[in-house]
Amino acid sequence: MAEPVTTCIIAEDEALLRQALVERLAQAWPELHILAECEDGASALEAMAEHRPHVAFLDIRMPGLTGLEVATAAAEVSPRTQIVFVTAYDQYAIDAFERGAVDYLLKPITAERLSATVQRLQARSGNNDAATLATLLQRLAPVARAVDAPPPLTWITASAGRETRLILVEDVAYFRADNKYTTVMTAEGEALLRTPIKELLTVLDPDTFKQIHRSTIVNLRAIAGVVRDDSGRGTVRLKTRPETLAVSAPFMTLFRHM
Repeated sequence: MAEPVTTCIIAEDEALLRQALVERLAQAWPELHILAECEDGASALEAMAEHRPHVAFLDIRMPGLTGLEVATAAAEVSPRTQIVFVTAYDQYAIDAFERGAVDYLLKPITAERLSATVQRLQARSGNNDAATLATLLQRLAPVARAVDAPPPLTWITASAGRETRLILVEDVAYFRADNKYTTVMTAEGEALLRTPIKELLTVLDPDTFKQIHRSTIVNLRAIAGVVRDDSGRGTVRLKTRPETLAVSAPFMTLFRHM
């Protein structure tokens, strides 16, 4: 009988680093089957929920959902997935890792360090310690956001017909992807922004704006309520808008930790 295949996903927003990790894994663990290569936290969470891989390599700092947020949600949608965090050097983070059972890789990733990580993953074989992971995630929260990141966006200019509007970001109820544009919804109506959703995630305040669907970012302060249906998906009611917003099932787990 053939040996069961070990599966994984990789989440890294920098394409060159992601490709380098794929290539090193092919050498260090030839039997590993990579199911998805993700460039942001949202796609990583969806891949976790869809595939439930044995292993996930998660960059700690990604636009939108951080690797820590993905791991927090994955504890429910894919609890047996072994997590390996990928991080730039930060002594606070390394100290936290050294005290826990969750593995980490430092950038740039060396063949020797990856080989050691592979050996530990193979030895553990899916035996997760949920309490240890939860404690580690809490301790690592301060390093999930880059300390040198620019201040969050405070206002935007968007088009409504022939008019250009100056909109305070705090007045936005939600952003929704619209082909090459992004629809901006406020209590007064909608406008169009040329900045795509993916770029917005890098400049919005992550404590106020959360991605709830691949195409939707919502202002948490604009939410009146959230309802879950029998399939696990959710619906968001807004304070200043009559329409509701769909929440993908994997993203529903994020609301339990806010």
